[in-house]
Amino acid sequence: MHQDIRAVMRRAQERFEASDWAGLQADGVERLDIPERHVQAALAGLRPLLGERATDRAMWAALKDAYVATAEAQPAEEIAKTFFTTVTRRIFGTVGIDPEVEFRGAELEVTVDLEAPPVFVTYTGATPLELARASLAHAAFRLPFADLERDAGRVAQAIEAARAAAWGAEPVAAVDLLQPVFFRNKSAFLVGRLRDDGHTLPLVIALRNAGGALAVDAVLLDEDEVSIIFSFTRSYFHVDLERPAETVQFLSTLMPWKRVAELYMAVGFPRHGKTELYRDLLRHLDYSDDRFVPAPGDRGMVMIVFTLPSYELVFKVIRDQFAYPKTTTRQDVLDKYALVFKHDRAGRLVDAQEFRALALPRARFAPEVLEELLGSAASSVTLTADQVILQHCYAERRMTPLNLYLREASPAEAREAVLDYGLAIRDLAATNIFPGDLLLKNFGVTRHKRVIFYDYDELTTVTDCVFRDLPQAGDDEDEWRAEAWYYVGEKDIFPEEFLTFLGLQGDLRQAFLDAHADLLTAPFWRKIQTRHRAGEVLEVLPYRASRRFSP
Repeated sequence: MHQDIRAVMRRAQERFEASDWAGLQADGVERLDIPERHVQAALAGLRPLLGERATDRAMWAALKDAYVATAEAQPAEEIAKTFFTTVTRRIFGTVGIDPEVEFRGAELEVTVDLEAPPVFVTYTGATPLELARASLAHAAFRLPFADLERDAGRVAQAIEAARAAAWGAEPVAAVDLLQPVFFRNKSAFLVGRLRDDGHTLPLVIALRNAGGALAVDAVLLDEDEVSIIFSFTRSYFHVDLERPAETVQFLSTLMPWKRVAELYMAVGFPRHGKTELYRDLLRHLDYSDDRFVPAPGDRGMVMIVFTLPSYELVFKVIRDQFAYPKTTTRQDVLDKYALVFKHDRAGRLVDAQEFRALALPRARFAPEVLEELLGSAASSVTLTADQVILQHCYAERRMTPLNLYLREASPAEAREAVLDYGLAIRDLAATNIFPGDLLLKNFGVTRHKRVIFYDYDELTTVTDCVFRDLPQAGDDEDEWRAEAWYYVGEKDIFPEEFLTFLGLQGDLRQAFLDAHADLLTAPFWRKIQTRHRAGEVLEVLPYRASRRFSP
C-alpha cells in the first residue's frame, strides 16, 4: 500500500513541471482511494482463505505478534500497523479498542533506523546568499530558474531579516531541508529550518512554475505562517515520503504546537492521522475531568454538536430526522462530507475525521448532551453501563462561530473577520465550492483569525447551481407579495439576496460591501462557472498576498 501511494506521489514533480494542475488534482483523489482499495483486497483474500477461522481471536492475536517483525522491517512501520488494525476492525466489527488484535498506544511508536540517512539534508555556508543558493538547488528540478541570482538574493535577504529579528547577532549555522519537495495546488514548497547553536526557525520557500521557468514566490519564516500552510483546512500535500514518522518528527520541530495527528494528515496519511488523533484524545481523557457539553453556537438542524471544553475538537452526530425547512437526507450529508474529503479545501473547509463505533466514557457526558443524543440521534448511539458508543460521527477542530466572534471582537477585529469572510467565499468559489448556506453561524474563526466554513449539509459545487439576476417587479402588486411572483427552480440562486440574510449591520455591512459587493451579483458567479467548466484550475494561495515577491 505504502509503495502504491509513493508511486502516485512521485508523479507530483512531473505534474508541476508540466503545469498539469488537473492531473495533480486527480492524483490527490487516487492517493486517497489507495488505502481502502488495499483493505478491501485484504478482506476479499482473507475471508475465503480463513473460512470459519476468520473470527478466531487467538489466531488473530498470534498473527498480530508475528506481524510486528514484518511491520518493523518497513520504513513506514506505523502505516503498516494502522493497516493491520483497520483490517481487524472490519473483521470483528470492533467497538472502542481491542488491544488483543489491534496496534494501540505504545505499540505504534516507531523503531527508528539509526543507520539510515536522515530525512533531511543539511547545508552550511559562510553567508546567507550561499545558503540560499544551496537551498534553491536542493530539489533538482528539470526546469531552470527564470532568474536564479535574483531569487537567491531574495531568499538570503528574508533569511537575514528573520535571523536578525529572532537571534540578534547570532549567525545562521546551517539550513536543514527535508529531502522531498512538497506540492499542492500550483505551488512547490521546500520545507526546512534555520539553525544556529541554540535556536531554530522554520523555513518554507514557495516556488511557482512561471511559464516554464521556476520563480520563488514567497519565503515564510514564521511559525504561525508555516502552521497555516500545514493547516487542517487545507488539502493534503503531494509528497513522496519513505519514512513518514521521521518526517513528522522533523515537522514537529517547526510547529511544536501542532498535533502529530494533523501533521500526518497534512502529509497525506489521514487514516494514521485519525489513529493518532484517537490516541491523543484517550490520553487527554485520562488527564482531564471535564464533561462533553453542547458546542458553542446555534443548535444545528442536521447535526448534534458537542465538545470537551479542555480539548479543541467538536464531535458531530447526524440527527435521525431533520426539521423543516431542511429537505436534505442522511445520505446527502454523508455525500457532502465525502466530497469535502477529496476536494481541494483551499484553506477554507475544515477536515472532518469520520469515526465509526467510537466509544467514549459515559461519565464524561453532560446530561443534556446524552438526552439530545438519545432523543434525536438514537440510530447512531448505543449506551452501555459505562460507555457512549457513537456508531457514526465526525470529529473536527473546534472554532469560534463567526456570529459569536463578531459579538465579542473589537471593531478592528470584527472588520478583519468580515473581510476574511468574503475572502473565504471567494476561495471556495475558486475551487468550485458554493457553501449553500452563507449564514455567519456556519463559518468559524481559527486561532489564526482565519474564517473557515464548517457546515456542509447545504454545500454544493458552483457548477451545479443556477445563478440568476433577481427579476424586477412589474408593478406594486408584485413588489409587495409575500411569496416570489416569479418562478424559482430547485437549483436557482439569487446572489442579490445574500446580504439580506447575513445580519451584517452598520460599519461591518459597509466594509463587506466595499470589498465584496461583486459576490452579490450573478455575473460574478457565472464567470466563475465558465472558468470551471472550461477546465481551468484556479489558484488559492496558502499565504497572504503581501508575502509574495513581485515578478
